[in-house]
Amino acid sequence: MPGPAQAADPVEPAAQAAGAPAVDATEGVAAGFGTFTSTAGATATGSAQLSVFLSARMSSAHGFELTTSLNRGTPPLDTTIDWGDGSTDTVVASGSSETRTRHIYKELGEYTIKAAVADPVLGTHATNEVRVTTLGSEFTPYGPTRLLDTRSGTGAVKGKVQGYSSTRLKVAGNGSIPAGVTAVALNVTATNTTSGGHVSVFASGATRPTASNINFEAGQTVPNLVIAKVGEDGCVELYNGGWEPVDLIADVTGYFSRQEAGGYAPQAPARVVDTRYGTGTQRGPVAGQGSFTVKVAEPGATAVALNVTVTNPQEAGHLTVHPAGQTAPTTSNVNFTAGQTAANSVIVPVGKDGEVTVRNGAWTRADVIVDLVGTYGTASGGAANVPTTPVRTIDTRSWPNGPWPTRGYVRQGFSREQEAWVLNATVTNTRGTGFLSVAPDPNSSNDYAHGTAVTPERPVSSTLNWTAGNTVANLVQTGTGAHGIVDLWNQGWDAADLVVDIFGYYDNE
Repeated sequence: MPGPAQAADPVEPAAQAAGAPAVDATEGVAAGFGTFTSTAGATATGSAQLSVFLSARMSSAHGFELTTSLNRGTPPLDTTIDWGDGSTDTVVASGSSETRTRHIYKELGEYTIKAAVADPVLGTHATNEVRVTTLGSEFTPYGPTRLLDTRSGTGAVKGKVQGYSSTRLKVAGNGSIPAGVTAVALNVTATNTTSGGHVSVFASGATRPTASNINFEAGQTVPNLVIAKVGEDGCVELYNGGWEPVDLIADVTGYFSRQEAGGYAPQAPARVVDTRYGTGTQRGPVAGQGSFTVKVAEPGATAVALNVTVTNPQEAGHLTVHPAGQTAPTTSNVNFTAGQTAANSVIVPVGKDGEVTVRNGAWTRADVIVDLVGTYGTASGGAANVPTTPVRTIDTRSWPNGPWPTRGYVRQGFSREQEAWVLNATVTNTRGTGFLSVAPDPNSSNDYAHGTAVTPERPVSSTLNWTAGNTVANLVQTGTGAHGIVDLWNQGWDAADLVVDIFGYYDNE
C-alpha cells in the first residue's frame, strides 16, 4: 500500500561485501551484466565431407566473439573469417575443438560474418555466414519536444492515469524519431497528485520492474530524467504505482539507435554555473522570467549531460534548459516550490557554439547551479549505450547494519570494462536536510580488502537534495574511474536510506 514516502516496491536486499569499513563505507554488489545473443549460421555449403559451423555472441557494445568449428577432427585447417567491415582473420580450426575469435567493429550497425575453409589434400571446401547486429547504441539529440501530456491528451487519451495502471507512449516513429531506436531520454513529470506513489518507465512488452523512476507525494509536481529501453513495438510504458490517478508528462531530448551518431564521454562532476557566487554567469539570482547562457561544450559536441539545481526560490516555478540561440520550448526540467532546493538530471542538445540557455519560468528570482557530468558527440570517445532491464543493486532499508551512514558513503563496485553507468538513485526515510553526491572512488577493491584504502575526498557537487520526510529520486550517469568503484555520499547530518537501480551502461569497445 503506497505511503507518502515509498521508494517503489519491496525487493530482495542487496548483498554486502565483506571487509568493508564499518563506519563510513559499505559496498553494494551489482548483479552480473552482459547481454549475449547466440546466432546460428545458415547451412554450410561445400563438400559433404567438410562443413564449417559458426555461432556469434555479443561480447561488448561494438564487439562479437565468433566460435568456429569443423566437422572433421584432422587435419587442422586454416579458416578465413571475413568480418564484413573490410577486415579479415585466419584461424586454425578443426572438428575436434572450437576456436573463439573476438572482433571489435569501429562503427555500430549490422554485419554479415563469412567463414571459408578448404582442404587442399582432398580438394574439398566449405563456407558459412552469420548475420549480427552490434549491441550498443549512440545518442542523437532531439527537441526538447513534448510527446506526452495526459492533461491535454497529447500522446495518449486525455485524462489521468489510473492507480496501478499504465499508459503506453509511442517513441519510435513519433515525429521524426526513426524506427528501430533502442532507448530514449525522457524528462518525465508527475503532477496533479492526490496521494503518495511512484512512476516506473520501462520497455513496452517487458515485465514491469520493481525499480522506480519518480516518487511523489500528494500535491507535488515531480520531474525526473529517464533513459528507458524502447520495446519492439517502438513504445514505452509509464506505470502509476499509486492508489490515486495522476497526470503524466514526458518530454524527449534525444534517442539511442544502432547507428553512428554521438558517443558519450563521462567526467567527474564539474561546476559550470553557480549564481550565488557568479560562477559561469552574472552573480545573483536569476530574475523571474529571466535567463542566462553558458558555454558547456567544445566543437564536436551535440549534447551534454547536466545536473541542474534551483535554490532560494521566492515562489513556485520551473527551470527550462534548451540549446542556446533557440526559442525556449514549453517543456520544463526542474519544478520547485517557494524555498525549495530541487535538482534534476538534464540531457540537452547544445547550440552551435556549445552553449545552453537556462530560463527561470517563475515570476520571481531564484539561484541556479549547473554541474557538467558528461558530453555526447563525435569527439567524445565513442562510448555506446547499452540499456538493460532495471535491476536493484543497493537498498539500505534491508541492510543489517542500518541505514546510509551520516556524512559517509556507500561504495558500489562495477566492471572496469564499462566507461559509465546509468543509475536511478532514491533517498527515503529522511530525518533532516541533506544532499547526495556521486563520484568515482580512488581506491581499488584490493585496497579495501587489505586495509590500505585512503579516505576519498568529499565531493562538492550535488545530485539530489532532500528535506526531512521526503522521498526524492534522480537519474545518475557516473563514470567508474580507474578501479570500477563509485561512492554515493550522504552529505547530510542525519541518517537516511538509499536505493539504487541500474538502467544501463556505456561501453567504449
